[in-house]
This record gives sequence, C-alpha cells and structure tokens, in this order.
Amino acid sequence: MLHCFDFRVMSSITEIILNTLYIFLSFSGIEAKDNIVFIIVDDLRPALGCYGDTMAHTPNIDALAESSIYFNNAYVQQALCAPSRNSFLTSRRPDTLHLYDFYSYWREVAGNFTTLPQYFKENGYHTKAIGKIFHPGISSNWSDDQPYSWSEAPYHPPTQHYKEASVCPQADGTFGRNLVCPVEVRFQPGHSLPDLQSLDEATKFLQAQSSATLSPFFLAVGFHKPHVPLKYPVKYRELHPLESIHLPSAHWRPSALPTVAWNPWTDLREREDVAALNVSFPFGPMPGWSMAEHGEWSKYSNFEVSVRVPFILHVPGLTDSIRFQRKEYLSSSALVELVDIFPTLVELTGLPVVPPLCPVNSSLVQLCTEGISIGPVVEDAVFRKVQGTEARNRHLEQKWKTGVFSQYPRPGLFPTLKPNSDKPRLKQIKVMGYSLRTSRHRYTEWVLFDRKNFKPDWKYVISRELYDHQVDPEENMNIADRSVMSETVRALSMQLRAGWRYSLPKDMLRRNYSSKYYNDGMLLQGG
Repeated sequence: MLHCFDFRVMSSITEIILNTLYIFLSFSGIEAKDNIVFIIVDDLRPALGCYGDTMAHTPNIDALAESSIYFNNAYVQQALCAPSRNSFLTSRRPDTLHLYDFYSYWREVAGNFTTLPQYFKENGYHTKAIGKIFHPGISSNWSDDQPYSWSEAPYHPPTQHYKEASVCPQADGTFGRNLVCPVEVRFQPGHSLPDLQSLDEATKFLQAQSSATLSPFFLAVGFHKPHVPLKYPVKYRELHPLESIHLPSAHWRPSALPTVAWNPWTDLREREDVAALNVSFPFGPMPGWSMAEHGEWSKYSNFEVSVRVPFILHVPGLTDSIRFQRKEYLSSSALVELVDIFPTLVELTGLPVVPPLCPVNSSLVQLCTEGISIGPVVEDAVFRKVQGTEARNRHLEQKWKTGVFSQYPRPGLFPTLKPNSDKPRLKQIKVMGYSLRTSRHRYTEWVLFDRKNFKPDWKYVISRELYDHQVDPEENMNIADRSVMSETVRALSMQLRAGWRYSLPKDMLRRNYSSKYYNDGMLLQGG
C-alpha cells in the first residue's frame, strides 16, 4: 500500500514540483543555467496512477506526469540500495564498482570515479543533498561522499534515528517493530517522520532560492519510504480499504523457477507482525495482504517487479510544451537504464563535456559513462505528440538499445539464512545472476562468479530463466528448458554474454570503437 503514498505538492520556484517517485528529474530555466531537482524514492515500483495502476491514489504525481515524460521500461542495475545508488550516481555498473553489498567505497576499491552531483559542482552548481541519496555507511565513506559531491553538509532528518523503534500499534495495545506500521504522526518520537522532515527542508531550500541570485543549484532529495518498515501516517490507510486490494494472478512460487533465483525475504521475517504468522522457510507463501508476485516479497532478485522502476522526467519548455494538446500522458517504451541518467542530465543542461563511453577497463578514468543520454528518445516522443502520431516509433526503438542489464548475487544454489542469500557479502558470493531484458524477453543466466576478479565464469551455467513478456508479462512461466525455445535461448545467451556495450545503438558503437580514447582504454582523465 505504501507504493501509493503521495506527498504534498510543492511549487516553490517556477516549474518545480516535488512528488514521490523513484527517479524524478526537474529542470527550471533561470538565467543562463538550469536548476535541477533530482528526487530518489527508496524501493518504489511503478504502482502509480500515471502508470496505469488502478489501485494507486497518486493525484499529485499524475498531475506532474501531465507535463513530463514517463518511461515504461526503465531498469536498475541491481535491486539493492547501495549498489543501485552508487551505480546511477557514478554511471557505472556493479561489476565496475566492485560493489554488490553495502561494505565498500568505490573510490578505495574500484577507482576515483566522478559522481553526478560532483560533476555539476565542478561546473559551477551549488549541490545540496537532503535525505537518502547515497546509501549511508561504508559504501559512501560514512560521509555521503563528502567533500567530493556536495557544496554543503548533507541534511539527514533527525527522526530517521527512530527507524527501528517499537512504535507500531499492536492488537493488544502494545507497540512493536512491525512491517506494516500506520502511525499518528503527532505521537511519534520527534513528532514527525523522516520523509516529512526532508520535505520541509526541501521546501525551505527552494523558497530561499526563488528569491536569491546565487549560482544554479542541483538539489537532490531522497525519500526513505516505501523502504521497510512501512511506517506511514494513518490517515492514508483510508485511501486503501482492504477490500480494494487485489492479489496478483499468480502469488505462489512458479514450479520451473530455479531455487537460486528465489529470494526468501529474510528482512521481513524479522518484523514482529510477519514473525507471528509463522510462515515456513524458505518457500512458505506470504498471506494475501502482501500482493506478492511469485509468492515473494521484497526486492532481492532479477524479476521484472524488482528491477523495473518508475522514471519521470520534466523538462520545462520541452515536455510541457504540449501539455494542453494531450489526451493522455507523454510516454516512451524505449529501453532505458538508470546509468543513463548522468549523461542525460549533462546533455540537457548543456554542460561543456558529456561523459564519454567508458572503456572496458575504466579504473583510471575519472569521468566516463556506462550508459547513454536518452535525450533523443525524449525529443522523438515530443515530436510525435506534436505531429499527432500516437503510435510507438518502432524505427527509433530498433535503432536504440536492444537490451538492458541487471544482476544479483547469491552465496549458493539454495535460499539460506546464514549466509543471508538475499544480501550476501562479497566474500560469500559464489553465484551471479546476469539478466537481460529486451523488448520482448527477460533472459537470465545464473553462473559461477569469480569474486576476486569480479567476473563471471560463463563455462559454468547453473540455471537459466526465460520469460516471454508478449504472453507472460508477470514472468510466471520459465520456458528456458523448452526445446522449441532453444534458438531464442542461444541468441539471448550470446547477447547477454557480449555485454551491455553490444546492445547500444550501433552508430554509437562505431564512434567509440574507432576513437583513440576507447582503444587506449584508460588514458583520459577528467572530472
């Protein structure tokens, strides 16, 4: 239900509206440079009205989408907080960052890579962080990557200190540490909640900037919910009565699902309300309120529901130029990844150097990207809307990326509590699941992983998964072992093993492979 949680609308400066989305980027033209509001929402999937979710109550987000473009097929590189955040904030993938858990800092173990806010800071922007942007702890050097990324000390809401406090009302009148936790805000420690405090801090910043003549700003706002525990103001429960909640069509473990692909949602089992259900480990299904596809909960997998995220982009003067001509939202079905955000922002704001494509070994390259700018996709969508052509531009999609990539580690072939197969540490990783999403299929290979060299051993394939989204959009039928699919498996396996570079637009590959920078591999320094 928290996926449908909708924050207050704020419009402190022209064309800037803050709402809860997984990734939302907003530009506001002020003087010579664009201001940027970059919003990150933890664990939000596309359970939004503008994405067609009929159970969602998100009127403010939907209103925002009316002057923006949303992407139907946007994907993270790993469905876990620290690896995902470090990936899109550096525009590098987990195998490049050498981070699959929470316990290393990329500048120390992988390379001194320039971050998204750092690049804007170095180009004259005032950069400010509010809430959860980098994952706290070792993975951001216990400092949110200071002093590199931010112009001032990051703001963290004081009430986040009570994240694990026993404040959830129980049936017997006591308070506990529950998964589902509707609360009266005025009775909470600090008389508030973290996201409400972050919202207030962002409002103050924007109001101050609207009358200031300072340098352009890059404001990053990170909301903690709907990350567990699902603690939220009780008033929002009225919007989602239990009788309005419907289960997915298949809320059990698919029979052909490899055991290595299953995540046993170990974090939820620690919550008092879930523990009281006495659900068997590891394959016991969650009860009806979970809305648990495949009989699971949480994110720790390569399934579509774990790696697909909402991505809404608002560019004043572009995405809102045809607001009153529309009969429906402006959207794109092109395949995009969160590593594409960095080069997209740089291109749209006109900074002097768009990060070049990273070479195979980029450990000594400070500024490069393992994504590409989605500017052409945005421009095409706007152009087609203006021309009244509502159909998908299949010509562009064929020239665009042919696949996007995600991955997830495992300590073994079977779900376990010790080591935790949902969140294994680097030293425990023995298997890596590499997943390829094309316009029609999701194909995953679970292979042995060399954790010392951060490379897969493709000679040892443990399991395969293949889902045909044309007939099975919920990924309930693994058809990888069906003989009729053998040629499809062979082709997708080749594409997966070739890697993300070979799924980029072909003209981009030709440009980069012919460049001295790409061939030399690691000579250019930047950022």
